[in-house]
Amino acid sequence: MDTGKLDAFMGRMLGELGAAINVPLMLIGDRLGLFRAMHGAGPLSSAQLAAKTSTDERYVREWLSAMAAGNIVEYDAAGGTFVLPDEHAFALAVEDSPANLQGAFSVVSSCFFDWERLADAYRTGEGVGWHEHHHTLFQGTDRFFRPGYRAHLIQSWIPALDGVQARLEQGAKVADVGCGYGSSTMLMAQAFPQSQFFGFDYHDSSIEAARREAGKSGLSERVTFDVASAKAFPGSGYDLITVFDCLHDMGDPVGAAAHIRQALQPDGVFLIVEPFAGDRLEENLHPVGRMFYSASAMICTPGSRAQEVGACLGAQAGEARLRGVTQQAGFTRFRRAAETPFNLIFEARP
Repeated sequence: MDTGKLDAFMGRMLGELGAAINVPLMLIGDRLGLFRAMHGAGPLSSAQLAAKTSTDERYVREWLSAMAAGNIVEYDAAGGTFVLPDEHAFALAVEDSPANLQGAFSVVSSCFFDWERLADAYRTGEGVGWHEHHHTLFQGTDRFFRPGYRAHLIQSWIPALDGVQARLEQGAKVADVGCGYGSSTMLMAQAFPQSQFFGFDYHDSSIEAARREAGKSGLSERVTFDVASAKAFPGSGYDLITVFDCLHDMGDPVGAAAHIRQALQPDGVFLIVEPFAGDRLEENLHPVGRMFYSASAMICTPGSRAQEVGACLGAQAGEARLRGVTQQAGFTRFRRAAETPFNLIFEARP
């Protein structure tokens, strides 16, 4: 045995354990406003932070110590104070930041609740539906993807689609399939007030949340949310149909894409946003690929297996497989329109 290799691996595993047990502490920091209270406040003692957040000082002191050991906050031993650097706050305390990661911690936490059910599924080959997961998955997924949609959807993704922005500005009919909490739907509705938007998702609780948010945002007259599957959502003559980070979750993505093609205008556009991935495993062996493969092993693949067909594309499907899905569904044109470090954006046309 190579003891040096063992020692290096043990060091990595200690990092893994520290990161894993830190997840609930990140959620606590978010829930109690600890990160937000530290943002821009300069050096704070545990007593000062506890006073600012109406929390118990002894708990907060231990929380801060864990954050300092993980280099999430910085500790000044001379003054006994802690600082959340602005750059760290941008990812943890600024809700509208395109780098906000708090939603991701909620997604991870759902896996802690669900792992025993998933272990059984690994033995039997059965699926675990999206709706069967812990509720932290639903709001966490919306919160994780929303910053990226807010930063890119209106500013760069829609302009990258040939002629679509002009149609939306003039007044178009749009379906957002697999809309979840409806963040993508409502961002488009806010940007294009002449158009009409319809959000569909099979998960009734998510649709209820989307309806509530649309009401709060004053969008109810231009945005409609309904419970419907990707293969059976109603309506026709859509100018644009979108799927955001969910085509790979579907049991029958080809069947869903075929229904989408039939629901489009003859010159309509199918916008597909998917997690960034290369076509080969070796292209995805990096931190972003690791995150998406892990989420796929716990959420996306079991979710697809729970549906008819159970294609199990996985969250690292890659461009070639996604192109194949659209071709099998009858689309004749497919191109990569844009990309970010986390997403691939495709345009398909009948």
